[in-house]
Amino acid sequence: MTMNEVKKQKPLSDKEVKHYIKQSQMGDQSAKDILVERNVRLVWSVVQRFLNRGYDQEDLFQIGCIGLIKSIDKFDLSYQVKFSTYAVPMIIGEIQRFIRDDGTIKVSRSLKELGHKIRREKETLTKSYGRSPTISELACALDITPEEVIHAEDATKQPHSIHETVYENEGDPITLLDQLAEDEENWFDKMMISETLKTLEPREQLIVYLRYYQDQTQAEVAQRIGISQVQVSRLEKKILSNMKKQILQ
Repeated sequence: MTMNEVKKQKPLSDKEVKHYIKQSQMGDQSAKDILVERNVRLVWSVVQRFLNRGYDQEDLFQIGCIGLIKSIDKFDLSYQVKFSTYAVPMIIGEIQRFIRDDGTIKVSRSLKELGHKIRREKETLTKSYGRSPTISELACALDITPEEVIHAEDATKQPHSIHETVYENEGDPITLLDQLAEDEENWFDKMMISETLKTLEPREQLIVYLRYYQDQTQAEVAQRIGISQVQVSRLEKKILSNMKKQILQ
């Protein structure tokens, strides 16, 4: 299906989705086909996040569909979450596992080199300061912007799959997905926020990090990144509004 065809599809109601999931899990192939066809937009939306990484869009779409089918098969109807909230992390995990197993995410040579420089400088500064350097200290030492530090570090990170083994319990592997099932809404909310943060521009990520992870005031953030407090306030409102829209999609 093309993107235009996908957009013309009328979304199923939550009640209809759960009805078809129940039928599908009982072996009704036609119910599964309906679920896949009417939820394929979730796969397309996830695929957009992985473009420009050296992989064919159609290949990523096919892999994402595997994740969608797995989510249909494994969705617990007792979950107090929408199916899409469960399915999106499954689709993301399937694509990330494919990319990881294929090798590494395709990153430009210049970005890789910058990532290596940042890692070496971080080790040097850690020995010198007796603590891990801040993003600003790394940026200053390398004569680059804080946004470039964040972008390079994020681009050179290894992706993680929700199917990865977190630890073993008496020989039985415990995956991230198993842990998600223990507290679905809390874990899925965190994953959705984490994935949404990745769509932000480097400066926007830095503002969110400083404000909500480092608990800094708008004035402190403004001084840190070199803009006015009013600009930080406006950017923060815009960022939170955009994040909310993406999460509620």
